[in-house]
Order: sequence, then structure tokens, then C-alpha cells
Amino acid sequence: IEGAAERVRRLVPRAKVAIGHGQMAEGMLERVMLDYDAGRFDVLVCTTIIESGLDIPNVNTIIINNADKFGLAQLYQLRGRVGRGAARAYAYLLYEKHRALSEVAQKRLQTIFEATELGAGFQIALRDLEIRGAGNLLGAEQSGQIGTVGFDLYVRLLADAVQAMKAVAKGEPPPPSSIAPAVVIDVPIAAFIPESYVGDLNLRLSLYQRMATAEALDAAETLEREFQDRFGPPPTPVRNLLYIVRLRVLAKRAHVASIAREEGPAGRPVLSLRTTDGYDVRAQMAPAARRELERADGVTVGHQQIRIDTEVAGDRWREILLQALEAAAGADLVA
Repeated sequence: IEGAAERVRRLVPRAKVAIGHGQMAEGMLERVMLDYDAGRFDVLVCTTIIESGLDIPNVNTIIINNADKFGLAQLYQLRGRVGRGAARAYAYLLYEKHRALSEVAQKRLQTIFEATELGAGFQIALRDLEIRGAGNLLGAEQSGQIGTVGFDLYVRLLADAVQAMKAVAKGEPPPPSSIAPAVVIDVPIAAFIPESYVGDLNLRLSLYQRMATAEALDAAETLEREFQDRFGPPPTPVRNLLYIVRLRVLAKRAHVASIAREEGPAGRPVLSLRTTDGYDVRAQMAPAARRELERADGVTVGHQQIRIDTEVAGDRWREILLQALEAAAGADLVA
């Protein structure tokens, strides 16, 4: 640590540099921290001893050396030592230039980089759980596959398994799963995030995951604003991907199990919207919305299926598909 402090002094000769670490005598360490708080030093070169309990509002910059060697919780705590006042704060996470980072280290640093909003600590904790794994909850073996399915789905799978075991213990049949099957969407558009638009693989995967789990009606609009702000105007494949997000959110509310391409009359391609078993989409639609939908070119509304002839609909098939889902989900949209 003395060598690091000396390097700082050479880089910034006019800066007053102090040192703090856990092997210092208690009184000496206390004096250093009080002097630093009082502004008698410009730079504090220290160990992770400052990661919790330090509140100096006028400190606005932290440089964390060898950041790839720290855990997520440590990095989050260290970053929280700055920005505690009104001044804008900066955190620089450094690692060796010519050394390859492990996949886990890259995920940790990416998580810290992305988690900047207020209350991000809980999301960081969940991400840490996914990266490191939850382990065998009821045994001594500490391993698991939580990262494969994500924390939210893992918890729901676990809850279903517990309910099934309780039912079996009582001699009852297991209850139906609480995990709704995914909506199958197969539409004739190219939808992906180009590498030229978002270069980092981990970030692209994170964005894909957020899109796949989106449930709010305005999720696509929120994501589009974020894309625009972070990466610039979205290219066509990304806009198509956001369109599919809208389809998926509406399909869940409309009890639509799949949107797929099929061969219609005379071999013409059609898009078929099939509802879940027992759901009469025609009966659930508001009469005015159904009549307006049926007036659209190439649309047929059945009890458990809506068909859109894409040749007849032409370029309007995307608009008509959204209209069909909104009509089918009308009551849920109001709720």
C-alpha cells in the first residue's frame, strides 16, 4: 500500500495523500479518517476497510484497483462510498490490461456497470445469486443450476415442487403447475439485436432476457426509449424484436397460446392465433371490437382461433395482428 501511495504522489505531486488499512493502530487509523473527513488530505489510499460505515459526503471519486478480484457485494459497497452528497460521483473499476477476465468476473463487473438506479442493491443480490448459484438448498452439496433458468423461474419451480410433495403426502393429486406455458410466436420478420448495434455479448443476452420476461403493457415502449438513449436509433431488426415483445405481452392477456404461420386456402400463407384450451375468444371480445376486426381485409374470427390472410392483408398484417390481440385482450387491458 505504501508503493501505491507513492505512485499517486508521483502522479499528482500537489495532492496530499493519506493511507488507511486494518493493520494500523486504532488511534492512528481514527486520526487519518478524521483528518480526511476534515479535508486535510486530498486522496485516501486504503484497503477495503472503508467498504462499510464510512460516510463522507464531499468525496466524489473512487478508484478500485483489481476490481475483477472483488465480489459483487464488495463492489457495490465500495461504490457506495462516493456520491453520498450533492456532488456528482464517479467510480472507476480497474483491472490488468493484458489479462483475460474470467466469465464470472465479467458478469460481476457488467452487473455493477448496469445497476446505477436507486434501490439497485436487491437486483444485484439476485444477480449474485444467479452467478454463484444457490446450491443444494436441503443438503450439504453446494451446487445448482439456478443460473440456467433465472432466479424468478427457479423460485416458481421450487414452489410447484413443494406443493406437489405436500399433495402427495396427503394422498391428493398434485395441483396444476402455476407456471404458464410460453407463448409461441412465429411471424415472418427478422428480429434480433445486431452485434454492430450492441457489441457486448453479455449485454445482448441480458437485453434478450429482459424482453423475454417483459409483462407490462408499456414494456416495449420503455425498452425502445432505453435503446434510443443508450445505443442510438434502433435498426429494423431491433424494432421488429420490440414488436414481438408487444405481441407476447398482449397474447398472454388475450389467452393466446400461439401465433404461427400456416397454409391457408389455395395454399396462401396465413397467421393463425390459437387460444388456450377452453377459452372462447369470440365470446370474450367486445361486439364493437369484433365487428371492426372482421371488417379488416383477410381476417376470420372463430371461437378459438383468429386467422389473418397475409396476402390479402398486405403490408397491414402487422397492424391487424396487434388489433386482433388488443380486441381479444380488451377486458384484461382495461383491468
